[in-house]
Amino acid sequence: MAHNSLHLNRRTLLRGAGVALALPYLNAMEGVVNGNSDTTAKAAPKRFMATYISYGVYQPDGPNGIPRKNKDGQYEHHEWSWWPQGDLGEIKSFNKSTEPFAELKNNLTYLRGLDHKGGYKLGGHSSSDVFLTGADMAEGEPTNNISIDQFMAKYLGHHTRHNSLVMGTEGGTGSYQRSKTMSHRGPGKAIPSMHKPQKIFSQLFNPYGDKGVEQVRLELKRDASILDLLMEDSKSFHASLGAEDKRKMDEYLESVREIEKGVERTSQWTHTQLPDVDTKGLNLEVNHKGGPHEYIRVMYDLAYLAFVTDQTRFATYMTESEQSSSSELWNYANYALGYTGATHDIAHKRPADFSGQWDRWRNENHAYFLKRLANTQEGDGTMLDNTIVLYGSAHPHASHSGYNYPLQLAGGKNMGFKHGYQHEFVGDKKVPLSNLFVTMLQAMDIPAEKFADSTGTLNQLLRA
Repeated sequence: MAHNSLHLNRRTLLRGAGVALALPYLNAMEGVVNGNSDTTAKAAPKRFMATYISYGVYQPDGPNGIPRKNKDGQYEHHEWSWWPQGDLGEIKSFNKSTEPFAELKNNLTYLRGLDHKGGYKLGGHSSSDVFLTGADMAEGEPTNNISIDQFMAKYLGHHTRHNSLVMGTEGGTGSYQRSKTMSHRGPGKAIPSMHKPQKIFSQLFNPYGDKGVEQVRLELKRDASILDLLMEDSKSFHASLGAEDKRKMDEYLESVREIEKGVERTSQWTHTQLPDVDTKGLNLEVNHKGGPHEYIRVMYDLAYLAFVTDQTRFATYMTESEQSSSSELWNYANYALGYTGATHDIAHKRPADFSGQWDRWRNENHAYFLKRLANTQEGDGTMLDNTIVLYGSAHPHASHSGYNYPLQLAGGKNMGFKHGYQHEFVGDKKVPLSNLFVTMLQAMDIPAEKFADSTGTLNQLLRA
């Protein structure tokens, strides 16, 4: 019996009972290019997500982020340590803190000893600024530099409606060395993080509001004309400006060009149908104070929806900044666990009844996101196989230094990453965290031999 081949477009929608839901990547989408059948198989998209947790993690089994060794040369281990149990090499078992990741063992790797030299002089409360940039903000790059997610988006972001999704529980950019975002387009170009679920959802799935597409196109055409006139007018007097004014004008014009690119991008994407998504079960009005558990999971859900509908392939989420004393996030652990005192104090006072429990709470929420990816089939594998997920902090617990970040890397199996291990980069094995960034870039087929202070790659994280 002959069988007809079924081909589905990436933006095909399921419709029923008044609900429309965008499909995830399906095998039937292979060979479909712009809605037309093609004999060449279309690979699943490659993605990247970074989640940042503040004030380090609980590591009672050793100073400065590296566990102690006993007289037999074996690592000591505390039941509430952020790290899984066992020595380096294959992960043997998980403890009370890491237990939420147990079923994901073969999808994640722990990395000890990696950090950014550019963050050493900043101290723990500022090193989050360089977590994804590796910039030397204390000396050579005071206004930071491009972050790894934006470097990726620069090469691959044009494939989706939004080149990236930048989220943070506190929102905005903060200020230099008091950042509330991980994402930066370049020196002096911090990208404000979005923190209101409803606004994030609207930007992703209802960017035009009540306006019709034709009205939006007319407005974009008008905006483009205004920008053209502005750029043309600037040329008439630019040559007569002094050196300092020229520098300021160039910075201004660069900003105008960024707006112009945004207008062009939006105009192009008005010709592509927006995906409809089912919001059932999503409380888009929740906030971190009224429902911290639900809030953080909604934020993860929004990242998942952005990925599964291919609205973007690059996302960052700063769950809390290192400088939250001026916001309600100063009491985040109080809202989540009932801890009496500032969240920051957990890192210094190390209360036995809350330190490991705070880490476990954060781990449970991150594991929730990883499991959503792992449970979604996509092409030859799962969404997690096609997504690199970096999770951690820019300093160890209590010491508030910028050395030896606690890091977990998950996903990316279809990009060559192998998992189920703990690696350590200390002593004569010390290399920059930026080496991992170069490895990730190359795994995404982005031509990069260097990023920040990198000295090579970490190809030992890849399958031979």
